[in-house]
Amino acid sequence: MRNLSLKQLQAVAAVARLGTMTRAAQELNVTSAALYARIRQLEEEAGLLLFDRTPNGLKPTDAGREMLWAINSINTVLETCTDRLRTLKGGGGGRVAMGVVSTAKYFAPGIISGFVGHHPMVEINLVVGNRGSTVEALRNYEIDFAIMGRPPRDFAIEADTFGAHPLVLIAPPDHRFAGRSGLTRADLADESFLVREDGSGTRTVFEEFMAGVMIKRARLGIDSGSNETIKQAVMAGLGIALISGHTVAAEVETRRLILLDVQGLPIRRDWYVVRRADKVLGPAAAACWEYVISDGARWLPVLDTSAGSALSEFET
Repeated sequence: MRNLSLKQLQAVAAVARLGTMTRAAQELNVTSAALYARIRQLEEEAGLLLFDRTPNGLKPTDAGREMLWAINSINTVLETCTDRLRTLKGGGGGRVAMGVVSTAKYFAPGIISGFVGHHPMVEINLVVGNRGSTVEALRNYEIDFAIMGRPPRDFAIEADTFGAHPLVLIAPPDHRFAGRSGLTRADLADESFLVREDGSGTRTVFEEFMAGVMIKRARLGIDSGSNETIKQAVMAGLGIALISGHTVAAEVETRRLILLDVQGLPIRRDWYVVRRADKVLGPAAAACWEYVISDGARWLPVLDTSAGSALSEFET
C-alpha cells in the first residue's frame, strides 16, 4: 500500500458515510467513474473488497473498516498538529468534543465552566446522550472522551475515575415508608417502580439490586429514558425509583423528594472519564481530560443527608 493517498482514504470515508458511490462523488466533487476507480485501485492493491453491497447501500467490510481507522487516525494527527500550532502562536485555544451520559448533564456544565475558567480560548462541544449513543460516539471517534458511570468493554479504552456516584431510592414525601429505617428489598415487593430504558447503567444496577425479589413486570410502571420524567412521576406519586443521587440533589434539598432507607443502599458506583485507547488527544482535549480527573469531583452535587439515607461517605 505504498501508493496509498489521502484522497483515496477520503473516498473510502465518504462512501462509508453516505452509502452510495453517486452521493460520495457529489460530495467530493468528482465523477462517479473517478471515485469508483479510486476505490477499485485500493481494493486491487489490498487484495480485498472494501465494501459489501446490501439492500441499505454499501457497507464497509473488515478491510474497509481498517481503512476508516487509518483516515480517523490521520485526521486526529492533523487536528493535533493544528491545535499545537495554535498553542505555539500563543492563543492557548483548541477544540474539545466531550460526550456525557444524560445522568451526568447535571454537573458536566460545572466541570466545563471550571475548565474554561483556566483555558478561556478553548471551545467545548458538549454531546449529551444515553449510554448507548455515548458508547457509539466513542467507538466511532466522534468525541474525544466521555463521562459515564460504566465504561464499555467491547473495545479497547482508557479510563480513570474522578468521583463517587451513589444510586439512591427516591419517593414522594408522603410515601408510606417515609421516616422508616432499615427497609429490606422484600418490603419493596409491592411497590411500583419507575425505571430507565433497557441498556442504561441505572437500569442494569436496578435489575442487579432487585434480583431474586418477586416483582411483577406490570409493577415496574412506565419505562422511561429520561431522569426528568422519572423524577416528575415520583413526585406525582406514580411510584418510586432507583436513580443517580446526583440527579435529585436539588429536589431532595427542597423536600420535593425523599430518600428511602433501604438495606444495601445507597449503591456505590464511580464516575469515569473514558476515551478510546487509540485516540490521540490534542493539547486542549488532553488538558480537559486531566482537569476532569483532578477537579471533576468538586463539581458533583452533594445530597442533603438529612432527607433520607446517610450518604456522608459519598460526599465530595
